[in-house]
Amino acid sequence: MSNLEINSSSFSQEMKLPLSPPLVEGSALEPRGCVRKDMNEIEEKSKDIIKFTAEKLSIDEVSQLVVSPLCGAVSLFVGTTRNNFEGKKVISLEYEAYLPMAENEIRKICSDIRQKWPVRHIAVFHRLGLVPVSEASIIIAVSSAHRASSLEAVSYAIDTLKAKVPIWKKEMYEESSSSWKRNKECFWTAND
Repeated sequence: MSNLEINSSSFSQEMKLPLSPPLVEGSALEPRGCVRKDMNEIEEKSKDIIKFTAEKLSIDEVSQLVVSPLCGAVSLFVGTTRNNFEGKKVISLEYEAYLPMAENEIRKICSDIRQKWPVRHIAVFHRLGLVPVSEASIIIAVSSAHRASSLEAVSYAIDTLKAKVPIWKKEMYEESSSSWKRNKECFWTAND
């Protein structure tokens, strides 16, 4: 027998190792928001996470907020600042919002999503203030058992947000000019 050959008889006993340690209710290893009912069932409370911030948004942070052991899909929409609009060079966007109404409208969107699709968690993060080119101004993340529900829910969320939520965008151009952009999708501008 050469040094590279393995004697199969020495592997006759089957070795079973746990793939992961058992979950203990309340332990650091248990997924947050989960309560262990029995060996095969986890009960997890659904979450709607809404945040407006002047800080740079993190795709990883937002997507991790909606991860669930009950879900096989996490769908994301990430809206970023592009560097051009109608032939003008854009250097940044500036966002403002009427926060009490904006938060309330996003909660309604989350509620609508839950009535239309079987989703687990929803996160909507929107940046306020200056957003440079290529940085995210909005991240929407939705988790669900299957991809169709989360993909449809994310699409509905961004379309409805743009149509109903009082958030205003100002484009800052390279040539020192700027322009507040009317959101053509908003219901209050439909007759203009």
